Amino acid sequence: MEFSPVLVARAVRVEGVPPGDVPGILVRAAVPLGTPLAKVDTLPVARRVIAIPALAEVSVTRSWPSTIVISARRRVPVLAVRNPQGQVQVVDSQGVAYATVSSPPKGVPLINTVEDPSSLESMRAAMAVLRALSSRQRGEVTKVTVLGPNMVTLKLGQVDVVWGGASEPELKVKVMTALLRQEGVGTIDVSAPRTPVVR
Repeated sequence: MEFSPVLVARAVRVEGVPPGDVPGILVRAAVPLGTPLAKVDTLPVARRVIAIPALAEVSVTRSWPSTIVISARRRVPVLAVRNPQGQVQVVDSQGVAYATVSSPPKGVPLINTVEDPSSLESMRAAMAVLRALSSRQRGEVTKVTVLGPNMVTLKLGQVDVVWGGASEPELKVKVMTALLRQEGVGTIDVSAPRTPVVR
């Protein structure tokens, strides 16, 4: 079968990411320009691009007559995790740590962990805690520590809260909120929310 010289891959267009990400994606994609567009295998291109840790999704399509289109979506940071060595890693909503940064992105809560590397279960437990809190309570959180998937603690204003694991978040918030109204509370343990402990 003859391929028209007009229908060859002459350009690559990247969509869905900030302009600063485009050069790195183009290099990683390594699209064979000059190849007939119909013969460009899009699957290996997509595999090469999705290997970039900051990307959550990638699709590669042909746009006739001569362009390969790479559509990508960046991971969105929901947590920043400080490991025992003091490094800060950014974690997405799936619990995937995908980048090491000098400081947490604006508006992203920082948690401390004793695990290195942090387990997916631990990251999901921390996210479940933060999701359960009201926006006002989240704004008062100054520290979150994850000792493991079943032991998350946080500092809420001046009060230490022992949260435990990710189970029964609504009940834990309800009990914690009621106990926070008491005077002189230093620590609230809602890890077993039906039998909370106040110290």
